[in-house]
Amino acid sequence: QVQLVESGGGLVQPGGSLRLSCAVSGSLFRFYVMGWYRQAPGKQRELVARIDSGSSGKSNYADSVKGRFTISRDNAKNTVFLQMNSLKPEDTAVYYCNRAPDVAAFDSWGQGTQVTVSS
Repeated sequence: QVQLVESGGGLVQPGGSLRLSCAVSGSLFRFYVMGWYRQAPGKQRELVARIDSGSSGKSNYADSVKGRFTISRDNAKNTVFLQMNSLKPEDTAVYYCNRAPDVAAFDSWGQGTQVTVSS
């Protein structure tokens, strides 16, 4: 069973930056299309960024984060990253990584990492 371990969240002021990491177990990571999802209190989980498998680096973003967030991956380390800049209070949520899109996601999610944007 694949394990997903997210880290890097925290409390940051509006306009600040954070870099999230997600370590993925197993030997097939490079074949996975990966995504970062977030879930705010009282809201459904949403996919905010995805990156193609392999080394192309091709990525897509939700309109709400386009131009501020950057997803990347290190296939040698089985890790996917999310660089978040110009953070806004509405970015406050628990962030998770998993395969993308959500219909392809592993059944078992990680614990997520809390991101709180507040002054």
